[in-house]
Amino acid sequence: MKRILVPTDFSQQAEQALKVAVQIASQNDSEIFLHHSMEMPLHLANSNTGELPEALFFIKLAEKEFEELFKKPYLKEVKIQESIGHGEIYEDIQTSVKNNNIDLIVMGSHGASGFREMFIGSNTEKVVRTSKIPVLVIKNEHRDFKVKDFVFATDFSKECKKPFQQALQFAQGLDAHLHLLYVNTPTGFKTSSEAKQMMNDFTKGVDPERISLHVYNETAVEKGILEFAKEHNMQLIGMSTHG
Repeated sequence: MKRILVPTDFSQQAEQALKVAVQIASQNDSEIFLHHSMEMPLHLANSNTGELPEALFFIKLAEKEFEELFKKPYLKEVKIQESIGHGEIYEDIQTSVKNNNIDLIVMGSHGASGFREMFIGSNTEKVVRTSKIPVLVIKNEHRDFKVKDFVFATDFSKECKKPFQQALQFAQGLDAHLHLLYVNTPTGFKTSSEAKQMMNDFTKGVDPERISLHVYNETAVEKGILEFAKEHNMQLIGMSTHG
């Protein structure tokens, strides 16, 4: 987590994500790349923006927002670079990740409470679905971002092996204990012995002191994840996407 990308629209939610990114950067001696994608009219986005007065207005406006943001005391001790893009946010982010060799994306969510609302129909959802690196979604303010228990929900398939290794590394970087969770639903029900065998095969070779294994019975996966996290006082939920 040496290079962290934080997309911003200069909203409260985006700043909450930036504050968390700063805390992670301070713990890991990381550099932050702060990126703003301008929401310009289509005729400007498809033109040479450097030559149009209207486009220059949007650029100057973003630069002024950056100038005000950098006056915040919590940014004084962190290495930070800013950039401005004019494409779709998820396309701009993909470009920045590639050009700057980013390890982690930290971004805010404008969604309402609940699991589905955190992603569906938002820019955050687009980034999560298209990103090839881990994305940390921040929904609230965290003055002291300390994660003691991190639950990673998975179906324990081979496809999830690599994301699991990334989650394990992320947990280590936060000094958190990783809880692997399988939500047992009526449509994908497994007996206790089947679940145990599946989990043991999946985690073979991993230090058992670093992880805990859990099975939670519920009618739907998303409901099971939220209920488990609430009951066990988890500070962070992780999962992998399937493209």
